[in-house]
Amino acid sequence: MSINDQIYMDHGASTPVRDEVVAAMLPFWTVRYGNPAAVHRFGQDASRALDEARSGIAQTLNASPDEIVFTGCGSESDNLALRGVMLAARRSGAGNHLVTSIIEHKAVLDTAKQLRDLFDFDLTILPVNSYGQVDPADLEAAMRPDTVLVSIMAANNEIGTLQPINELGHLARQHGALFHTDAIQAAAVTNWDMQAMPIDLLSFAPHKFYGPKGIGILYVRRGVELVSILTGGGQENDRRAGTVNVPFAVGAAKALTLALQERDQSIAHHKLLTARLADGLLTSLRGDCVLTGHPTKRLPHNASFAFRHVSGNDLLMHLDVVGISASSGSACLTGDPQPSAVLEALGMGAEWTKGGLRLTVGKQNTLEQVDYVLEAIPTIVKRLGHLTEQYA
Repeated sequence: MSINDQIYMDHGASTPVRDEVVAAMLPFWTVRYGNPAAVHRFGQDASRALDEARSGIAQTLNASPDEIVFTGCGSESDNLALRGVMLAARRSGAGNHLVTSIIEHKAVLDTAKQLRDLFDFDLTILPVNSYGQVDPADLEAAMRPDTVLVSIMAANNEIGTLQPINELGHLARQHGALFHTDAIQAAAVTNWDMQAMPIDLLSFAPHKFYGPKGIGILYVRRGVELVSILTGGGQENDRRAGTVNVPFAVGAAKALTLALQERDQSIAHHKLLTARLADGLLTSLRGDCVLTGHPTKRLPHNASFAFRHVSGNDLLMHLDVVGISASSGSACLTGDPQPSAVLEALGMGAEWTKGGLRLTVGKQNTLEQVDYVLEAIPTIVKRLGHLTEQYA
Protein backbone atom coordinates (compact mmCIF):
# COMPACT_ATOMS: atom_id res chain seq x y z
CA MET A 1 0.00 0.00 0.00
CA SER A 2 1.48 3.37 -1.03
CA ILE A 3 1.40 6.46 1.13
CA ASN A 4 -1.04 8.00 -1.36
CA ASP A 5 -3.56 5.28 -0.53
CA GLN A 6 -3.50 6.04 3.20
CA ILE A 7 -6.36 7.85 4.89
CA TYR A 8 -4.67 10.64 6.84
CA MET A 9 -6.45 11.56 10.08
CA ASP A 10 -3.55 13.08 11.98
CA HIS A 11 -3.96 16.76 11.13
CA GLY A 12 -3.45 17.61 14.81
CA ALA A 13 0.15 16.49 14.33
CA SER A 14 0.76 18.23 11.01
CA THR A 15 -1.04 19.31 7.86
CA PRO A 16 0.00 19.32 4.20
CA VAL A 17 1.23 22.68 2.96
CA ARG A 18 -1.33 24.34 0.70
CA ASP A 19 -0.40 24.99 -2.93
CA GLU A 20 -1.02 28.71 -2.47
CA VAL A 21 1.41 28.74 0.47
CA VAL A 22 4.11 26.88 -1.48
CA ALA A 23 3.69 29.35 -4.37
CA ALA A 24 4.07 32.30 -2.00
CA MET A 25 7.25 30.86 -0.46
CA LEU A 26 8.99 29.62 -3.60
CA PRO A 27 10.54 32.93 -4.85
CA PHE A 28 12.32 33.42 -1.52
CA TRP A 29 14.34 30.26 -2.11
CA THR A 30 15.13 30.88 -5.75
CA VAL A 31 15.26 34.55 -6.78
CA ARG A 32 14.47 36.67 -3.69
CA TYR A 33 16.94 34.91 -1.40
CA GLY A 34 18.60 37.83 0.37
CA ASN A 35 19.25 38.07 4.09
CA PRO A 36 16.73 40.59 5.49
CA ALA A 37 19.49 42.16 7.62
CA ALA A 38 21.64 42.98 4.60
CA VAL A 39 21.73 46.59 3.36
CA HIS A 40 21.92 45.85 -0.38
CA ARG A 41 18.92 45.45 -2.69
CA PHE A 42 18.55 41.72 -2.10
CA GLY A 43 18.45 42.34 1.63
CA GLN A 44 16.02 45.23 1.27
CA ASP A 45 13.71 43.06 -0.82
CA ALA A 46 13.76 40.27 1.78
CA SER A 47 13.23 42.79 4.56
CA ARG A 48 10.15 44.20 2.82
CA ALA A 49 8.72 40.71 2.40
CA LEU A 50 9.33 39.99 6.08
CA ASP A 51 7.64 43.24 7.06
CA GLU A 52 4.65 42.37 4.87
CA ALA A 53 4.38 38.93 6.44
CA ARG A 54 4.56 40.38 9.93
CA SER A 55 1.96 43.02 9.08
CA GLY A 56 -0.34 40.42 7.52
CA ILE A 57 -0.28 38.27 10.64
CA ALA A 58 -0.78 41.31 12.84
CA GLN A 59 -3.78 42.39 10.79
CA THR A 60 -5.47 38.98 11.18
CA LEU A 61 -4.94 39.19 14.97
CA ASN A 62 -5.92 42.87 15.27
CA ALA A 63 -2.45 43.50 16.64
CA SER A 64 0.52 45.69 15.77
CA PRO A 65 3.39 44.37 13.60
CA ASP A 66 5.91 45.01 16.38
CA GLU A 67 3.93 42.57 18.57
CA ILE A 68 4.67 39.62 16.24
CA VAL A 69 7.81 37.54 16.86
CA PHE A 70 8.92 34.80 14.48
CA THR A 71 10.49 31.74 16.15
CA GLY A 72 11.69 28.34 14.96
CA CYS A 73 8.55 26.37 15.93
CA GLY A 74 5.54 26.35 18.24
CA SER A 75 7.54 24.79 21.06
CA GLU A 76 10.06 27.62 20.88
CA SER A 77 7.23 30.14 21.00
CA ASP A 78 5.98 28.51 24.21
CA ASN A 79 9.50 28.41 25.64
CA LEU A 80 10.13 32.07 24.84
CA ALA A 81 6.84 33.09 26.41
CA LEU A 82 7.48 31.29 29.71
CA ARG A 83 11.24 31.70 30.07
CA GLY A 84 11.27 35.18 28.60
CA VAL A 85 8.58 36.54 30.92
CA MET A 86 9.77 34.79 34.09
CA LEU A 87 13.41 35.74 33.64
CA ALA A 88 12.44 39.34 32.86
CA ALA A 89 10.34 39.41 36.03
CA ARG A 90 13.26 38.14 38.07
CA ARG A 91 15.53 40.76 36.59
CA SER A 92 13.10 43.51 37.58
CA GLY A 93 12.01 41.97 40.88
CA ALA A 94 8.39 41.78 39.71
CA GLY A 95 7.59 38.31 41.07
CA ASN A 96 8.52 34.65 41.22
CA HIS A 97 5.31 32.63 40.68
CA LEU A 98 4.08 30.83 37.55
CA VAL A 99 0.73 29.05 37.11
CA THR A 100 -0.11 26.44 34.47
CA SER A 101 -2.27 23.30 34.12
CA ILE A 102 -1.60 19.60 34.36
CA ILE A 103 -2.59 18.89 30.75
CA GLU A 104 -0.44 21.46 28.97
CA HIS A 105 1.72 20.42 26.05
CA LYS A 106 5.20 19.44 27.18
CA ALA A 107 6.58 22.59 25.57
CA VAL A 108 4.82 24.48 28.38
CA LEU A 109 4.69 21.93 31.20
CA ASP A 110 8.31 20.76 30.96
CA THR A 111 9.50 24.34 30.60
CA ALA A 112 7.55 25.34 33.70
CA LYS A 113 8.99 22.43 35.66
CA GLN A 114 12.51 23.32 34.57
CA LEU A 115 11.99 26.92 35.65
CA ARG A 116 10.96 25.53 39.05
CA ASP A 117 13.68 22.90 39.37
CA LEU A 118 16.69 24.74 37.93
CA PHE A 119 15.82 28.40 38.44
CA ASP A 120 13.90 28.25 41.74
CA PHE A 121 10.69 29.79 40.48
CA ASP A 122 7.52 28.87 42.34
CA LEU A 123 5.13 26.82 40.24
CA THR A 124 1.46 25.93 40.68
CA ILE A 125 0.05 23.22 38.40
CA LEU A 126 -3.74 23.35 38.27
CA PRO A 127 -5.92 20.23 37.99
CA VAL A 128 -8.65 19.78 35.39
CA ASN A 129 -12.14 18.30 35.57
CA SER A 130 -13.24 15.07 33.89
CA TYR A 131 -13.60 16.94 30.58
CA GLY A 132 -10.10 18.41 30.78
CA GLN A 133 -11.10 21.97 31.64
CA VAL A 134 -9.51 24.24 34.22
CA ASP A 135 -11.97 25.52 36.81
CA PRO A 136 -11.66 29.33 37.05
CA ALA A 137 -12.19 28.98 40.82
CA ASP A 138 -8.97 26.92 41.01
CA LEU A 139 -7.08 29.63 39.18
CA GLU A 140 -8.57 32.28 41.49
CA ALA A 141 -7.39 30.30 44.52
CA ALA A 142 -3.89 29.86 43.06
CA MET A 143 -3.23 33.56 42.39
CA ARG A 144 -0.73 35.32 44.66
CA PRO A 145 0.67 38.84 44.90
CA ASP A 146 3.89 37.59 43.27
CA THR A 147 2.20 35.69 40.40
CA VAL A 148 3.86 36.82 37.18
CA LEU A 149 2.36 34.64 34.49
CA VAL A 150 -0.55 32.25 33.91
CA SER A 151 -0.16 29.87 30.95
CA ILE A 152 -3.25 27.84 29.97
CA MET A 153 -3.61 26.30 26.52
CA ALA A 154 -6.54 27.31 24.32
CA ALA A 155 -7.24 23.70 23.36
CA ASN A 156 -5.66 20.44 24.42
CA ASN A 157 -3.69 18.72 21.69
CA GLU A 158 -4.74 15.21 22.74
CA ILE A 159 -8.42 15.39 23.66
CA GLY A 160 -9.41 18.63 21.92
CA THR A 161 -11.04 20.29 24.92
CA LEU A 162 -11.38 24.07 24.66
CA GLN A 163 -10.47 26.05 27.77
CA PRO A 164 -12.39 29.15 28.95
CA ILE A 165 -9.41 31.32 28.09
CA ASN A 166 -11.29 34.63 28.13
CA GLU A 167 -12.49 34.03 31.68
CA LEU A 168 -9.08 32.74 32.78
CA GLY A 169 -7.31 35.66 31.11
CA HIS A 170 -9.55 38.20 32.83
CA LEU A 171 -8.83 36.53 36.18
CA ALA A 172 -5.10 36.76 35.59
CA ARG A 173 -5.40 40.45 34.72
CA GLN A 174 -7.48 41.19 37.80
CA HIS A 175 -4.55 39.91 39.84
CA GLY A 176 -1.94 41.84 37.88
CA ALA A 177 -0.48 38.80 36.11
CA LEU A 178 0.20 38.25 32.43
CA PHE A 179 -1.73 35.58 30.52
CA HIS A 180 -0.20 33.29 27.87
CA THR A 181 -2.11 30.74 25.84
CA ASP A 182 -0.69 27.97 23.69
CA ALA A 183 -3.11 28.23 20.77
CA ILE A 184 -1.19 25.89 18.51
CA GLN A 185 -4.12 23.51 18.05
CA ALA A 186 -6.77 26.24 18.06
CA ALA A 187 -5.25 28.83 15.74
CA ALA A 188 -7.63 28.21 12.84
CA VAL A 189 -10.87 27.82 14.82
CA THR A 190 -11.08 31.19 16.60
CA ASN A 191 -11.31 34.76 15.37
CA TRP A 192 -8.45 36.23 17.37
CA ASP A 193 -8.78 39.87 18.43
CA MET A 194 -5.85 40.94 20.54
CA GLN A 195 -7.41 44.30 21.27
CA ALA A 196 -10.45 42.68 22.85
CA MET A 197 -9.12 39.42 24.29
CA PRO A 198 -7.29 39.30 27.67
CA ILE A 199 -4.23 37.61 26.19
CA ASP A 200 -0.73 38.98 26.56
CA LEU A 201 1.19 36.22 24.79
CA LEU A 202 -0.11 33.80 22.14
CA SER A 203 1.69 30.88 20.47
CA PHE A 204 1.00 29.54 16.95
CA ALA A 205 2.62 26.87 14.74
CA PRO A 206 1.77 27.27 11.03
CA HIS A 207 2.19 23.58 10.19
CA LYS A 208 -1.07 22.98 12.08
CA PHE A 209 -3.01 25.11 9.58
CA TYR A 210 -1.54 24.12 6.20
CA GLY A 211 1.64 26.18 6.51
CA PRO A 212 5.28 25.13 6.71
CA LYS A 213 7.06 23.32 9.51
CA GLY A 214 10.11 25.02 10.97
CA ILE A 215 8.60 28.33 11.99
CA GLY A 216 6.53 29.52 14.94
CA ILE A 217 4.68 32.72 15.78
CA LEU A 218 4.55 34.41 19.16
CA TYR A 219 2.30 37.38 19.76
CA VAL A 220 3.73 39.55 22.56
CA ARG A 221 1.56 42.43 23.70
CA ARG A 222 3.35 45.77 23.53
CA GLY A 223 4.98 46.56 26.86
CA VAL A 224 5.55 42.92 27.90
CA GLU A 225 9.21 42.45 28.79
CA LEU A 226 11.02 39.33 27.55
CA VAL A 227 14.52 38.05 28.16
CA SER A 228 15.69 36.45 24.93
CA ILE A 229 16.39 32.73 25.27
CA LEU A 230 18.31 32.63 21.98
CA THR A 231 21.10 35.19 21.95
CA GLY A 232 23.53 36.39 19.33
CA GLY A 233 22.01 38.93 16.97
CA GLY A 234 19.48 41.69 17.39
CA GLN A 235 16.76 40.14 15.27
CA GLU A 236 13.08 40.36 16.21
CA ASN A 237 13.70 43.50 18.25
CA ASP A 238 16.26 41.64 20.40
CA ARG A 239 13.68 39.02 21.36
CA ARG A 240 14.97 36.13 19.23
CA ALA A 241 18.43 36.01 17.68
CA GLY A 242 19.09 34.38 14.33
CA THR A 243 18.48 35.10 10.66
CA VAL A 244 14.72 35.11 10.20
CA ASN A 245 13.36 32.41 7.89
CA VAL A 246 11.84 34.70 5.27
CA PRO A 247 10.18 32.08 3.03
CA PHE A 248 8.58 30.38 6.02
CA ALA A 249 7.44 33.71 7.47
CA VAL A 250 5.80 34.53 4.14
CA GLY A 251 4.21 31.07 4.11
CA ALA A 252 3.01 31.42 7.69
CA ALA A 253 1.27 34.70 6.92
CA LYS A 254 -0.38 33.28 3.81
CA ALA A 255 -1.52 30.13 5.62
CA LEU A 256 -3.00 32.05 8.56
CA THR A 257 -4.86 34.46 6.31
CA LEU A 258 -6.38 31.61 4.29
CA ALA A 259 -7.23 29.55 7.39
CA LEU A 260 -9.14 32.37 9.04
CA GLN A 261 -10.86 33.41 5.79
CA GLU A 262 -12.17 29.84 5.43
CA ARG A 263 -12.75 29.25 9.13
CA ASP A 264 -16.55 28.82 9.07
CA GLN A 265 -16.49 26.54 6.05
CA SER A 266 -13.74 24.38 7.55
CA ILE A 267 -15.47 24.12 10.92
CA ALA A 268 -18.69 22.93 9.29
CA HIS A 269 -16.82 20.29 7.27
CA HIS A 270 -14.83 19.08 10.26
CA LYS A 271 -17.86 18.87 12.56
CA LEU A 272 -19.73 16.75 10.03
CA LEU A 273 -16.88 14.22 9.95
CA THR A 274 -16.06 14.12 13.66
CA ALA A 275 -19.73 13.78 14.67
CA ARG A 276 -20.03 10.76 12.41
CA LEU A 277 -16.85 9.26 13.85
CA ALA A 278 -18.06 9.74 17.41
CA ASP A 279 -21.56 8.43 16.79
CA GLY A 280 -20.28 5.42 14.90
CA LEU A 281 -17.60 4.30 17.34
CA LEU A 282 -19.63 4.92 20.48
CA THR A 283 -22.47 2.89 19.00
CA SER A 284 -20.47 -0.04 17.64
CA LEU A 285 -18.19 -0.32 20.69
CA ARG A 286 -20.66 0.62 23.42
CA GLY A 287 -19.10 -0.04 26.83
CA ASP A 288 -15.58 -0.48 25.46
CA CYS A 289 -15.15 3.00 23.96
CA VAL A 290 -15.59 6.49 25.40
CA LEU A 291 -15.24 9.94 23.90
CA THR A 292 -12.51 11.81 25.75
CA GLY A 293 -12.62 15.53 26.37
CA HIS A 294 -15.63 17.82 26.41
CA PRO A 295 -18.55 16.56 24.29
CA THR A 296 -19.25 19.98 22.73
CA LYS A 297 -16.59 22.49 23.83
CA ARG A 298 -13.86 20.92 21.75
CA LEU A 299 -11.87 21.43 18.57
CA PRO A 300 -14.16 20.79 15.60
CA HIS A 301 -11.60 18.61 13.82
CA ASN A 302 -10.73 16.46 16.85
CA ALA A 303 -12.45 13.16 17.70
CA SER A 304 -10.60 11.50 20.58
CA PHE A 305 -11.42 8.22 22.25
CA ALA A 306 -10.22 5.73 24.82
CA PHE A 307 -10.70 1.98 24.45
CA ARG A 308 -10.91 -0.38 27.39
CA HIS A 309 -7.95 -2.75 27.82
CA VAL A 310 -6.42 -1.82 24.45
CA SER A 311 -2.90 -0.57 23.79
CA GLY A 312 -2.91 2.64 21.79
CA ASN A 313 0.46 1.68 20.34
CA ASP A 314 -0.89 -1.64 19.03
CA LEU A 315 -4.02 0.06 17.72
CA LEU A 316 -2.01 2.58 15.69
CA MET A 317 0.13 -0.14 14.11
CA HIS A 318 -2.93 -2.16 13.09
CA LEU A 319 -4.62 0.94 11.71
CA ASP A 320 -1.57 1.81 9.65
CA VAL A 321 -1.56 -1.68 8.12
CA VAL A 322 -5.14 -1.20 6.88
CA GLY A 323 -4.41 2.28 5.53
CA ILE A 324 -5.37 4.66 8.34
CA SER A 325 -2.91 7.17 9.78
CA ALA A 326 -3.85 8.43 13.23
CA SER A 327 -2.20 9.11 16.58
CA SER A 328 -2.50 7.87 20.12
CA GLY A 329 -2.93 9.88 23.27
CA SER A 330 -0.34 7.71 24.95
CA ALA A 331 3.37 8.44 25.02
CA CYS A 332 4.04 4.97 23.69
CA LEU A 333 7.37 3.24 23.77
CA THR A 334 7.80 0.19 21.56
CA GLY A 335 6.73 -2.85 23.51
CA ASP A 336 5.96 -0.75 26.59
CA PRO A 337 2.97 1.54 26.07
CA GLN A 338 2.76 4.09 28.86
CA PRO A 339 -0.51 5.48 30.23
CA SER A 340 -1.61 8.85 28.88
CA ALA A 341 -0.89 11.56 31.44
CA VAL A 342 -3.82 13.55 30.05
CA LEU A 343 -6.29 10.68 30.46
CA GLU A 344 -4.97 10.09 33.96
CA ALA A 345 -5.54 13.77 34.73
CA LEU A 346 -9.18 13.31 33.71
CA GLY A 347 -9.50 10.67 36.41
CA MET A 348 -9.78 7.70 34.04
CA GLY A 349 -8.82 4.27 35.37
CA ALA A 350 -5.89 2.13 34.29
CA GLU A 351 -8.08 0.03 31.99
CA TRP A 352 -8.57 3.08 29.77
CA THR A 353 -5.43 5.21 29.94
CA LYS A 354 -3.28 3.16 27.56
CA GLY A 355 -5.93 3.01 24.87
CA GLY A 356 -6.15 6.59 23.63
CA LEU A 357 -6.83 7.35 19.97
CA ARG A 358 -6.92 10.78 18.35
CA LEU A 359 -8.53 11.18 14.95
CA THR A 360 -7.99 14.71 13.61
CA VAL A 361 -9.60 15.37 10.24
CA GLY A 362 -8.73 17.87 7.55
CA LYS A 363 -9.78 19.41 4.28
CA GLN A 364 -9.17 16.33 2.16
CA ASN A 365 -11.08 13.87 4.36
CA THR A 366 -14.49 12.66 3.19
CA LEU A 367 -17.53 10.89 4.60
CA GLU A 368 -16.54 7.83 2.57
CA GLN A 369 -13.21 7.76 4.37
CA VAL A 370 -14.97 8.13 7.70
CA ASP A 371 -17.17 5.14 6.87
CA TYR A 372 -14.10 3.05 6.07
CA VAL A 373 -12.55 4.04 9.41
CA LEU A 374 -15.78 3.11 11.18
CA GLU A 375 -15.62 -0.34 9.64
CA ALA A 376 -11.95 -0.88 10.46
CA ILE A 377 -11.60 0.32 14.03
CA PRO A 378 -14.23 -1.88 15.75
CA THR A 379 -12.79 -5.00 14.12
CA ILE A 380 -9.27 -4.12 15.26
CA VAL A 381 -10.32 -3.08 18.76
CA LYS A 382 -12.28 -6.29 19.31
CA ARG A 383 -9.34 -8.36 18.05
CA LEU A 384 -6.90 -6.55 20.33
CA GLY A 385 -9.27 -6.82 23.28
CA HIS A 386 -9.62 -10.55 22.69
CA LEU A 387 -5.85 -10.96 22.60
CA THR A 388 -5.50 -8.98 25.83
CA GLU A 389 -7.99 -11.26 27.58
CA GLN A 390 -6.34 -14.36 26.13
CA TYR A 391 -2.83 -13.51 27.29
CA ALA A 392 -3.68 -11.63 30.50
